[in-house]
Amino acid sequence: MYRKVNDFLTDWSNASEGTINVLDALTDEKLNQAIVEGHNTLGWLGWHLSGAIVYFAGQVGLEVNLDGDLKTVPTSAEEISNAYKKISADLKNAVEKLTDEQMVEEVDSHGQSVPRGALLRMMIDHQTHHRGQMTVLLRQAGLKVPGVMGPTKEDAVPY
Repeated sequence: MYRKVNDFLTDWSNASEGTINVLDALTDEKLNQAIVEGHNTLGWLGWHLSGAIVYFAGQVGLEVNLDGDLKTVPTSAEEISNAYKKISADLKNAVEKLTDEQMVEEVDSHGQSVPRGALLRMMIDHQTHHRGQMTVLLRQAGLKVPGVMGPTKEDAVPY
């Protein structure tokens, strides 16, 4: 749980940068890559990450908007990445206006009282979960997997 605005902003900068690296690795031709037919695709996951920011921001009482229809996954990898970049920056700007006192303030989340800072932590965890799924799908699709939390196999320096 975040108790300080700057603690969240520091983590968000790192987390969103990693997600941008993953989104920038997408190609239009591979947006429909799924682990098996009927499961989430690279395109859906990328678009979902942008939509999740809208959802979690709303839960903590912030308003950020996504350009585009949340239910319709774009067919352009660049559009998905650009939408995420914009909404990620919008979220950062909105959170910068919060006070540390507001981070520990409880808000309603589906009928339960939850501190704002806990919901923001859940948002980052949710993003990390889906970003991990995307790295597996990138590899499966034959695309370069960016190092997000350390080097990938291709980037690792041999001992």
